[in-house]
Amino acid sequence: MDSRRRGSHPGTWVAVLLLWTPPLLAQSDPPLRTDPLERETALRCPEGFAHPEHEPVLLVHGTGVTPDENWGWNYLGALPAAGFDTCTVKLPRRALGDIQVAAEFVVHAVRRIHAMTGRKVDILGHSQGGLEPRWALKYWPDLRAMVDDVVTLGTPHHGTVVASLFAPLPCASPACLQMRVGSDFLRTLNDGDETPGEVSYTSIYSAQDTLVQPSFWRATARLEGAANIRIQDVCPLRYVSHVGLAWDSVVFEMVVDAFTRPGGTDPGRLSGANCWSVVSSHVDPLYALRGAVWAEEVRNPPPVSLPALWEPALASYVGAPGS
Repeated sequence: MDSRRRGSHPGTWVAVLLLWTPPLLAQSDPPLRTDPLERETALRCPEGFAHPEHEPVLLVHGTGVTPDENWGWNYLGALPAAGFDTCTVKLPRRALGDIQVAAEFVVHAVRRIHAMTGRKVDILGHSQGGLEPRWALKYWPDLRAMVDDVVTLGTPHHGTVVASLFAPLPCASPACLQMRVGSDFLRTLNDGDETPGEVSYTSIYSAQDTLVQPSFWRATARLEGAANIRIQDVCPLRYVSHVGLAWDSVVFEMVVDAFTRPGGTDPGRLSGANCWSVVSSHVDPLYALRGAVWAEEVRNPPPVSLPALWEPALASYVGAPGS
């Protein structure tokens, strides 16, 4: 009787290693090349995570603003009041620079929040702030096990004609060039699976958004594999601007639905009563009048730089399209 255990021959293990090593190497995440101290300083979280009943939320701001300017008068008050530990990440250069660079700040923020809480993270991005999480999840696959939901508000996932119109002038910033229809950045981001991983994606947008266009036929904000919701399909007479997406009560109900239920937002679960309300709770409409925005402008003035002539080159870790 052969008493040898199956697979005990040394050659077997060598063969297994040779077979499995290439895939493991191919799936390794690229190193973060931005300054570690700047990434850590950019993340702001509550002193203690006191709401284990909900996953912590990371807010990602849009173009030309800071976290306080984008979120300080709306979700930074509304989400904690609803029982969510809420963090923000301050993207470099007010998110006017290379979106690929800004995405590294989101990568670091998700990893740190996950390490601090031991829980998955929900991400809410407004405008350009929805592109960084998608880029991060595409090229840093380790994040996919750390993120439960990604909700984007008025994000130009397939480019906006507004940015394209400024291209000949030229565009004011690298991020603007990357948000043009047909840019190398967006073609790469949308090549293949637009919603990778076991992450629930929701894209919320408005017909009256004048910055993220088109919003009707073949809307730029729609994502393949996501819950795509145009607000006017839920509340037909509702007017919501691009900025209004950050304070609208119906939008807030959609965001909370995604963060508290399996999968993305389901409009069938919404109450309908909010169609007649104006703003979500804990919105501070006097935030700017109280000087909070202007104080932030003084602390973090917009960067002074020459207009961008060319779109930033794709990062070295980006493979050929379709690869």
